[in-house]
Amino acid sequence: MGMKFYYTYVLLSLKDKKLYIGYADDLINRISKHNAGDVESTKNRRPLKLIYYEACLIKEKAIKREKQLKTGFGRSYLKKRVNYATVAE
Repeated sequence: MGMKFYYTYVLLSLKDKKLYIGYADDLINRISKHNAGDVESTKNRRPLKLIYYEACLIKEKAIKREKQLKTGFGRSYLKKRVNYATVAE
């Protein structure tokens, strides 16, 4: 049996240029749902582009990381880590 991963991910809205931070256990399926308009919080902000993700083995740690990235410190970390200008093209 393979290892189960939990993902903390960051999407960039190509419409409003703002970030969405979330977590999921099936990253590809979750991003598909975001871009299909099946996620209430992002359906009016499509299209969305995956710009960053981290994988964890423990669900609670992925959720904790999601909360960290949503803070001012976390957003500052992401700005240093990811160049939004190049990914928004």
